[in-house]
Amino acid sequence: METASFDVAVIGSGPSGATFVRELARSAPSRKILLIGRFSKEKMCGGLLAPDAQKALARFNLTLPKNVLSDPQIFAVETVDLSLKTTRLYQRHYLNMKRKAFDDWLVSMIPESVTLIDADCTAIVREEGGFRIQTNAGTFFSAYLIGADGANSIVRSTFFPKLSKQYVSIQQWFDPIGRSFPAYACIFDPSTSDSCSWIIQKEDGLIFGGAFPKRDCRKRYETQKRNLETKLHCSLGTPRRTEACLLSSPRKPTDFRLAKGSVFLIGEAAGLISSSSFEGISSAMLSGKHLADAFSCGKNDRIIRRKYRISVAPLILKLYLKIGKRFVLCSPLLRKLILLTGLKSIRRYPGPGSSGI
Repeated sequence: METASFDVAVIGSGPSGATFVRELARSAPSRKILLIGRFSKEKMCGGLLAPDAQKALARFNLTLPKNVLSDPQIFAVETVDLSLKTTRLYQRHYLNMKRKAFDDWLVSMIPESVTLIDADCTAIVREEGGFRIQTNAGTFFSAYLIGADGANSIVRSTFFPKLSKQYVSIQQWFDPIGRSFPAYACIFDPSTSDSCSWIIQKEDGLIFGGAFPKRDCRKRYETQKRNLETKLHCSLGTPRRTEACLLSSPRKPTDFRLAKGSVFLIGEAAGLISSSSFEGISSAMLSGKHLADAFSCGKNDRIIRRKYRISVAPLILKLYLKIGKRFVLCSPLLRKLILLTGLKSIRRYPGPGSSGI
């Protein structure tokens, strides 16, 4: 059986992969493009669209359809330190959304000229003139290979060094339990993790999740959940669904990897994610756009790599500064100073609405 051949193959159908193939197919309609991803699978995500992601959508002149949104909408984040037993409220603007609906919406804008394969990539072999890509739906060949497959990227692990730091993200979905919670809370518990956790309200329930070191990650999650329930003086209840995935946290310049030969990385696979908030949708869409532009005007591998690196440089600088922000937020001493002084926090008035933690 003859192997189907393509000019460009993209592994991963999230915001980075969907944006790249949409933009490249529109600017270079003659290219044969393959997109391999699990379109039928829901990605683990809290489902908040941060201001950076909203700005990225605006740059693409995209507005969200209402079926993507989920109540309630969010105007503040309640920051909780379980070790200090201190809570502060800070103004933030997020769009609460359904992540599967968001991903489906981005995929729906991909031109019909792109070949979509709903499958997992199981192996990649470099051959003369390109790459042989093995999936559970068949084998394909492509001259160029794009890794848009997130923290657990098979493209990155095959051709590039792994990131220096990764967490296991675990979250559970709970039914409403009869008391009010903040629409969004950011939780710190240094006894179980050096990173943050979250509570997010959805129209059909509540999410509690967090980022934990790989070692004893589930034990750490359950311990933190008990610590939170002690703070709340009530139980979150019986989880109706438990999810887990790897989560990248870049810590140094070498964690950002973009290209080598005919292999390119975009989104979280390239390390393009905030190490402080783990927001990655904006970087995913923007890096996908930058690479598509580089392909559209680049005449060979060297020119494409150079144009891509130049265009992504400001984004990498911004994300590198996020490493410093993470150091401040996740340092118990510095966080204590910020929370105890109430710097830039807002005061809650008594009245109707969600109660604080």
